[in-house]
Amino acid sequence: MSASAPVSAPPPVPPATAAARASSPLAGFFIDLGIATVALFGLSVICGAIWGLYRSLQISAANAQGAATSVGQPGALGQILMALIATGGAALLVYFWRRPANAAERQLSRQALRRPSTWGWILLVAALIVLGSNGIAFLAKQMGIEPVPTNLELMQNAIARFPVFLALFAIVLAPAYEELLFRRVLFGRLWQAGRPWLGIVLSSLAFALVHEVPGVSKNSLLGTAQLWLVYGGMGAAFCWLYRRTGTLWAAITAHALNNAVALAALVFFGAT
Repeated sequence: MSASAPVSAPPPVPPATAAARASSPLAGFFIDLGIATVALFGLSVICGAIWGLYRSLQISAANAQGAATSVGQPGALGQILMALIATGGAALLVYFWRRPANAAERQLSRQALRRPSTWGWILLVAALIVLGSNGIAFLAKQMGIEPVPTNLELMQNAIARFPVFLALFAIVLAPAYEELLFRRVLFGRLWQAGRPWLGIVLSSLAFALVHEVPGVSKNSLLGTAQLWLVYGGMGAAFCWLYRRTGTLWAAITAHALNNAVALAALVFFGAT
């Protein structure tokens, strides 16, 4: 998705007399999450099928010329494009279908973004996330826990061959669609219903699980727990920033700054 997608704070919490049944917001949260999960899986399957067809045509052409080749796996660029289409597509689908912003919300968001205090909160939260993540990693290392993020190898390969595209993906596109899904749609639904802390917990948990899927990596249980703590803490911080400033652009910008710092550390220091 592009960073110009219409995003803003949800409207004020309605008065208690107009509140819906207590179970409705939570049910809505899980419906949104379910739709996003199905869409993500479906788009991933479609992307995989398209790549398989493309690869089969390549193999047929190579065999016709007497060259032997194997199916293999998508390269770094292919995997990033698949992630962009699948996750970004799922985020846009749920946003426009379930919780699109109206003109008044977009206007309030733009006004909030023009306040100097908003930018101060953005810089503060981004700095605290970087310091907190590194602090957790340092303490874990003292206990012999050094997990490797699942996407580290992909990032290293992409840096070597497609640095500009990786920077565009990690700093612009991924923060935009992730904030749209996890903060605007998932957290925003429970925030609007007057249950912001439940929204922070649930949306941050979903954010952590998406970034480090259980059983996919070779990390130990403690290593995986450390990554969940880092990702979950980031998600909670972005929720708080969104709620504090009233504009989703604040969370997107802080997310982008965090990813820029992480990418720079990987490029210049090889740090994860």
